[in-house]
Formats: sequence, C-alpha cells, structure tokens
Amino acid sequence: MKTIDLNADLGEGYDDAAVMPFISSANIACGVHAGDAETMRRTVELCIRYEVAIGAHPSLPDRQGFGRREIRIAPGDVHAVVLQQIGALHGIARAAGAALHHVKPHGAFYNMAARDRALASAIARAVRDFDASLILVGLAGSASIDAAREAGLACAREAFCDRRYRADGSLTPRPQAGSVIEDIEEAAAQALSIATRGEAIADDGSRVSIEADTLCVHGDRANAGEFARRLRVALEAGGVRIGGPQRP
Repeated sequence: MKTIDLNADLGEGYDDAAVMPFISSANIACGVHAGDAETMRRTVELCIRYEVAIGAHPSLPDRQGFGRREIRIAPGDVHAVVLQQIGALHGIARAAGAALHHVKPHGAFYNMAARDRALASAIARAVRDFDASLILVGLAGSASIDAAREAGLACAREAFCDRRYRADGSLTPRPQAGSVIEDIEEAAAQALSIATRGEAIADDGSRVSIEADTLCVHGDRANAGEFARRLRVALEAGGVRIGGPQRP
C-alpha cells in the first residue's frame, strides 16, 4: 500500500481544529507572516492531541503581505531569518513536551527557493545548523530538494492537492485565473493521481510527472476542514495510507 504524508499550513488564524483530525503533519506559522506565541502554543497542543508531526513554517518578513510577496533577501540574511523562526517554535514545542519534526518555508519564500539554488542552499544550511535531523519540505523536482540533499538533510518532496501545475512541474502563479482548484472532487482526483500514478494534468492539458512524499492541504481555505476530510477519504478509498514523512 502506498503511504503519503498529508500536511497543512496552520497557525495562520483559521480553523485549525477542523483540519487537524485528518492530516499527519502540520506546518506552523512562526509569528512572522502570521501567528504569534499564543497561536503557536495552541496549534502545538492540537498537534499533540491528534498525534500530528510538528513543523516550522518560516516566512519572509512580510506580515502585511501574508508572506506571499517576493522580497529580495541576501542569502547571508536567510540564516538569521530561518533560525529565529525555527527557534521560536522549538521553544514552545519543547515546553509542551514535544519536538520539531520538519521545516517547510512559506509562500513566496518557498516559491523563490524552488527556483533559486542559492536561496534554497541558504535555507537548507540554516535548517541543518539548527538541527540536522529535521526534514526539509520543498516543491517536488525543485532546487529546494537538491539543496536539502546536498546539505545532508532528509527531505520530503511536496505536491499540492488544490494548486494547478504548469507543464514544467512548477505551480501556476496565484494571480493567474484557475491557479487554485476550488472544486473538492477535482482537487481530490488530482491528489489521488499524484499519490498513485505520480502525475497531474497541467494547465495546458499535458501530463506532468510529480514524485511526491507529502501532499499539502491549505488551512486558509474557507472549507479547509471539509476539504481535508473528503481528501483523506478519497485517498484511503484509493488505497493510499496517510502517514508522516519518515527520517532515514
């Protein structure tokens, strides 16, 4: 039976409790693009209750833009930005008797690192310097995965249930019409195709190959809880087991 991780970006001010029962790992906002110490604490407690793996979700310093605007940042500054955010969540998790499992950059930080090897390497070095046992999550087939491997980190190749792909395997930019798959059944079908056949239908109608270890559910969807529930049902009905990414 195929096993795949189901992750969600949480701690961003939405209904995390509705999503948590259906996922296996959570990427928690670290107070920069969203959240604060209290939201981190509450989300960590939910993760512990539902036995969900805890991950840091570091962002570019852009709270006003929710971390989704591309901001130029020197690779040398990335180290401090990433360490600060991982460290904040680590302290809260440790106080609750839990440990961090992975790191997944947020928004523009994630997308920039997917295509910019220097930025991806800077993120990977920061994660390694904090804790070399952490798994680094990045877009499947991107520079982020190559950089994680080069840094000696375990990595999880990520695919998206509700984002449209381009023929080269990159994500269709959010401002473009149809970049987000709103229909739950269509998104579930894409997730199952990626999990079982390693492919999705690109925005031009072509088939794009995607090897993924983890699938993302966006916690900021209006129907995130129902989306996560139906997605998990569809995956399990299709013979896919849900389980967090494992360290080697």
